[in-house]
Amino acid sequence: MKKILVALLIVSLFFALPSAPGWAKEKVKVAVMHSVTGSLALAGGLAGQRGALIAIDMWNARGGILKKYDIVPVEADAQSSPDVAIREVERLINVEKVPVILGIYSSSIAVPLAPICEKNNTILWITISISDKVVQDRKLTYVFRPQAMGSQWGKSSVEFLKDNLSKLGYKSPSDVKVAVTYEDGPYGVSVKTANLALAEKYKMKVVLNEGYDHKAKDLSSLVLKLKAAKPDAVLNTGYYPDIVLFMRQAREMGFQTKAMIGHGAGWANFPNLEKQLPPEIVQYTYNIDPAPAQNLDKSKLKAGIGSIIDEFLKRYNDKYKEPSPPAHATMGFGHAWVLFQTMELAVKKYGTPTADNIQKAARQIDIPEGGTPSGYGVKFYPPGHKYAGQNSRCYPVVMQWVKGKVEIVWPNALKTIEAKLPAPKDWPMAVK
Repeated sequence: MKKILVALLIVSLFFALPSAPGWAKEKVKVAVMHSVTGSLALAGGLAGQRGALIAIDMWNARGGILKKYDIVPVEADAQSSPDVAIREVERLINVEKVPVILGIYSSSIAVPLAPICEKNNTILWITISISDKVVQDRKLTYVFRPQAMGSQWGKSSVEFLKDNLSKLGYKSPSDVKVAVTYEDGPYGVSVKTANLALAEKYKMKVVLNEGYDHKAKDLSSLVLKLKAAKPDAVLNTGYYPDIVLFMRQAREMGFQTKAMIGHGAGWANFPNLEKQLPPEIVQYTYNIDPAPAQNLDKSKLKAGIGSIIDEFLKRYNDKYKEPSPPAHATMGFGHAWVLFQTMELAVKKYGTPTADNIQKAARQIDIPEGGTPSGYGVKFYPPGHKYAGQNSRCYPVVMQWVKGKVEIVWPNALKTIEAKLPAPKDWPMAVK
């Protein structure tokens, strides 16, 4: 009887004691906020949210942060509105007490959120938003963006045309005529500024430089100007559904060109565009973005990255029935994955995944080319740099939609096919 009483006492003491290290994992909150509803959801906000949440699921399935912390997602919706996003961020910081806000689809949202997070010593880890203005000359210490910058998008489209002069029948970049059209917010202006700067460097002829409100209900005046300008290529930076409206009206009004090149956002989801437009109009159009995971050559990636990508693609398809997720899903997933690597480094070096420790670890993270599910590496520009907090090792690629498949056509090191340039005659807007 005494032995039984002793045993019961030991058991009762065991459950009464506080959890010792190693007995139970702690929790760390991570807010995940993209535009899940509103006009920007189908343009990529929803896919980014889904990708980031799958990253959390996979990381927790591997034991969380160093098997010490489970990641607890606090989901939020920016609702495609800067005002809503600001209120949500204030709630996440002051009520939820999150150390990290992961996400942000739109640059018009990221630009005002960055100083709010900075003021509150909260990490803003940007997965998708690309405007240079998010970080440029702002001296931020709590804002990090593994994603590429808008100026890299703008440069890539011009470099692509320069590298494919012979396909256009030209010998000099000065023979190429480009039209630069863009939504007039931070995202569009960032990309068009780079478009124009590089076109000037190569002496390309800019026959039209025109901005518009992405909420416009009629873009026929823009199409008329394009028809008069007769560009070899249209370089468009737009959201959604403005690009659907633009493409529909361009087709209806008989506009012709040799290449329609989009810079991310609504251009990133070709299958979705085909649901909104006659599929033949979307055929042969281009998009510039980091490559979707399924388009990366896994043999060129670091050990273990290929299997991470395979698991991500399987989970995404199992949950959302999309075997080839849009590029924004990879951005949400891949850039979240880097955050969790950074949080592990913070715990290893400083003990806990607080915002202060994460921002110190982020300045030390050093991932080589091919070391992330996005294909590129990660090294953030340091404090004092013009682009402090921006990843210096990321880049977008040029993709083309060909017969229901995304193909990489630039740069040469990553391309899967030669670009269909100029657009074949069966494209409704091809130059006849």
